[in-house]
Amino acid sequence: MDLKFKVLSMDTWNAFEVLFGEKGACAGCWCMFWRIPRKEFDANKSPDNKKLMRKIVEKGNSPGIIAFDGPAPIGWCSFAPRDEYIRLENSRILKPVDEQEVWSVSCFFIDREYRGKGVASSLLAAAVKEARRRGAKILEGYPVEPKEGKKYPAAFAWHGVPEIFRSAGFKEVVRRSETRPIMRLEL
Repeated sequence: MDLKFKVLSMDTWNAFEVLFGEKGACAGCWCMFWRIPRKEFDANKSPDNKKLMRKIVEKGNSPGIIAFDGPAPIGWCSFAPRDEYIRLENSRILKPVDEQEVWSVSCFFIDREYRGKGVASSLLAAAVKEARRRGAKILEGYPVEPKEGKKYPAAFAWHGVPEIFRSAGFKEVVRRSETRPIMRLEL
């Protein structure tokens, strides 16, 4: 693979559309799951979520980074200041650890043909670098850790798995659920 990384902007919007496809990645999410209230998310369909994400990008915000293998978009990592993910604030399991300002890595989406090839780890490294460049001091991740002896389907591992965060230097800071650690990296 010849991996390159670019932030999502209007210049890379078309690549984002290609990567997410007609279905908007997972069930029409368009990476809006954590960004809007549950009721609104459930009422939205793929086109509405896509429009909401496009508005974020049109305002000049870059809510994530795209991985390319040559010219082909193959992966996505969403990261932003935690307060942009309003549903994290209301989560019993993922509520804030403390009062520090943190940025959050909320999800990954990897093209099916590239899953299990280290793309998520490379995306996380690129996201760490970009978050640091933007002035983030603490980066959090919310991976899913499969129960012992269970395999977690790749299509549902959009939060990432703890191992990719550990490999990037993240440390577990709290675990309010058997399968959901909150991990942090001091930048």
